[in-house]
Amino acid sequence: MNNQIKIILVAFGVIVPVMSFALWNVDSPAELPDSDLEIQKINVLASFYPIEEFTKKVGKDKVNVSLLVNPGAEPHDWEPQVKDLQRIQETDLIIINGLGFETWIDDVAEINSDVNVIDTSNGIDPIYIESDYRLQISAKSKELTTDPHIWLNPITIKTQVQNIADALIEFDPQNKIYYQNNADAYKLELDSMDKKIRNELAQCSKKDFFAFHDAFSYFAQEYGLNQHTVLKSIDPLSEPSPQDIQEVIDLARILNANVIFTEEGVNPKMSQVIADEIGSKVLMLSPLEFGDEDGTFMERMDNNLINLKDALCN
Repeated sequence: MNNQIKIILVAFGVIVPVMSFALWNVDSPAELPDSDLEIQKINVLASFYPIEEFTKKVGKDKVNVSLLVNPGAEPHDWEPQVKDLQRIQETDLIIINGLGFETWIDDVAEINSDVNVIDTSNGIDPIYIESDYRLQISAKSKELTTDPHIWLNPITIKTQVQNIADALIEFDPQNKIYYQNNADAYKLELDSMDKKIRNELAQCSKKDFFAFHDAFSYFAQEYGLNQHTVLKSIDPLSEPSPQDIQEVIDLARILNANVIFTEEGVNPKMSQVIADEIGSKVLMLSPLEFGDEDGTFMERMDNNLINLKDALCN
């Protein structure tokens, strides 16, 4: 995080408590009656869209879930502004993906140690990426960085959902059964999606596909696939070199790829250039980082499966 952001964080950490103290003493509200306390909802900030979706599924009408990263903003590079820090100051829980995806979280927690951060990656074995961004499953090393894209594999999502349920139960233990039942119901939906993916991909003869950026490592590992990428990066906003593009073209020819994938929020021309060179087509394989009014998270995961089958079964 740059120095300007840190200065804002420090200033905010000093100013807000002073303002809150002053306002409290000027106009201290009367205590809420027990009946109002019983219906008070948990205020949750979700770091980005998938975490928002999972939290809503678990908390339902007992939580107010807000998105911290603005809709349409690229969550890989997002950093909090002053208005976001005020929301962080006022919330009950911040729920994040983890595995280094939210690069800003340590700075925020350092300024305000009272921030209650829930890391949904706890209990998930990470995949590590080498410095040249080529996939490697390995013991942890200083030369490797974790791949954060656990929200694209139904099995790792189940762990995320349970971590969210555990956090809500700890905060609101009197509704333990409610949160756990909601989590179990959503995990059954994920089990159904997992079974569907396995059954339908089992009919495909190919194992290699070309995603836009390195987002589907957990998915590929789970279902025995080989992910190749237009960008050799976990950052979808990076730029490939001409050599990188030529390497992808050469490999796509060798593997007889009939689909090159693109994704939301990027220039599809990079995928189109490769597709034109090898005589293939361009389809969408969404990393599901942004909300979409046209479909739920699960519906869009199903759309990914349809397009992936086009690449692997034809």
